[in-house]
Amino acid sequence: MSRTSSRRSARVLAGVIAGTALVLAAPLAASAHVHVTPEESAAGTTTRLGFSFSHGCDDSPTTSVTFAIPEGIDGVTPVLDGAWNITRELGADGIPTQITYTAVTPVESGTAATLSLDVIFASSAASTSVAFPVLQKCVTGETDWSEVAAEGQTEDDLEAPAPVVAVGAVTADTGHGHDDADAEGEGDADHAESGDHADGATASAADPVARWLSGGALVASLAALGVAIFGRRRKA
Repeated sequence: MSRTSSRRSARVLAGVIAGTALVLAAPLAASAHVHVTPEESAAGTTTRLGFSFSHGCDDSPTTSVTFAIPEGIDGVTPVLDGAWNITRELGADGIPTQITYTAVTPVESGTAATLSLDVIFASSAASTSVAFPVLQKCVTGETDWSEVAAEGQTEDDLEAPAPVVAVGAVTADTGHGHDDADAEGEGDADHAESGDHADGATASAADPVARWLSGGALVASLAALGVAIFGRRRKA
């Protein structure tokens, strides 16, 4: 086998591996957002929204997360979490305009965390999409997750998209409402920790890991294939 053929084979293999790395990097970059679960809610009813993330600011640990409460909210109650201290700024109507979770210990990048808010969407928000701007502060730097996709854009077109909830038609509240949510804080917090929103945080953390593992196996297989082909040609 000539040196020219060997070099060509090596270049082809390197190109395949590089292409695979790029394919894997794209979804991993897209996962570095603040995700909200569920992404849909009805107006007029209490919905527990879980905002999850597993990244810092360029890998710097997260120290605080501040939610700017948008228009179209009739009530919002932060859910107590022992890992965070909670402060609120209230509007004239008593509804928080801003809620800040400050970490008792900075949250390392790569650690999944979920912050929950009990939210009642106003009837005026029915059939619209409501964005929740989130300011993530870290030991070094910060990220303002406040971008909203314009017409013709998707979340993937944005560098720091805000989590968005699609609000449906008005539904009679079958829960306990905004005020009673405070009284139920401890029980509801336990439910959030072990229920759907905890699952959402786990999925957020697990997805990038699963992609890397599967991608690593693919790259290893391609490398082994290239070595086998290269060795066979040399013998020939």
